[in-house]
Amino acid sequence: MRRVYLDNNSTTSIDPRVAEAMMPYVKDLYGNPSNLHSFGRECAEGLAQAREQVAGFLNADVEELFFTGSGTESDNWAVKGTAYAHKDKGNHIICSPVEHGAVLESVRYLETQGFKVTWLKVDEYGRVDPEELRMAITDKTVLVTVMLANNEIGTIEPVEEIAAICRERGVCSHTDAVAAAGKLEVDVQSLGVDLLTISGHKLHAPKGIGALYVRQGTVIHPFVHGGHQERGLRAGTENVIGAVGLGRACELLKSEWREDAARVKKLRDRLEKGILDRIPEVRLNGHPELRAPNVSHFSVGYVEGEALLLNLDLEGVAVASGSACSAGEDGVSATLEAIRVPPLFRNSPVRFSFGTGNADEDVDYTLGVFEKVVARLRDISPIWKTRKNN
Repeated sequence: MRRVYLDNNSTTSIDPRVAEAMMPYVKDLYGNPSNLHSFGRECAEGLAQAREQVAGFLNADVEELFFTGSGTESDNWAVKGTAYAHKDKGNHIICSPVEHGAVLESVRYLETQGFKVTWLKVDEYGRVDPEELRMAITDKTVLVTVMLANNEIGTIEPVEEIAAICRERGVCSHTDAVAAAGKLEVDVQSLGVDLLTISGHKLHAPKGIGALYVRQGTVIHPFVHGGHQERGLRAGTENVIGAVGLGRACELLKSEWREDAARVKKLRDRLEKGILDRIPEVRLNGHPELRAPNVSHFSVGYVEGEALLLNLDLEGVAVASGSACSAGEDGVSATLEAIRVPPLFRNSPVRFSFGTGNADEDVDYTLGVFEKVVARLRDISPIWKTRKNN
């Protein structure tokens, strides 16, 4: 049976060139980078090089780049660290409702700590209106957080315009770029944001490493206390192996991402056309044009979502329903609720996310399997039978 991995927005494979760069630090270079002896200095040099590589990918200065344990940690630090650092100014935060759970739950936590939150509306594609944001800012606003590309449906937000509005009003802006890095240009100078999050395992680096960009002059509270690492703002011995992997991945992406993004977009577009041509009662979610090039998100009518994913997996096709972090208590994605997906389609989401290892043969196989699985599940659905008879 053929196996097809189309869940690259959940995690990616480690690029062999990234693994090769990490191996010396797995086997021989095991010192603590905080130590002054030669073992420590060797690892400190690797850490410094990795910081330069990530900063170069983002068009940032090395002093603005902090390593963390994950994208989730970076989001938590950006939101909570900025809010608390500016509490003397005000207690108002503005957030979109389609953020990753790491941002949503951080903001909701701050609500329990006395912060006031304005939840922006989004249109049917999941995009924020910058003018609504402009009207929502008050003299008490201390942070605006809107992601660059949605991790579920791929919609690209007008972050550059949002950041410009924030600069005019003297408000810190943060964007979660985890789902965008490696698929879109992520240039902190062009975007104009004050804080930006990326994650290693979403761009062919290992799990357990992330980074937070903090624009020079932006005030942020430390997130982890206990040591001097990361210039006193994030304590704990650095994950040198992971940082080296992230650095090498960013170095490779800097010259390769455009070509690969164009390649996977062709695969994605062919998959979308095939599904829409072959299968009735499916809904493509996300902006038709302003969307990350590797993501297709469908809702399939008259099919139960978990059964769809499990049956696809039995046929060798690995996909996701979206982000597990964004599901509410009722199991419905916060993003799908925000873009007002009709009830018939809310409980049957499926996200295809392409990566560097995918090829035309994967699309051909997936189309055949998807059509077969949907037909099989609908054949046992009484609701579908009633619909067909009417």
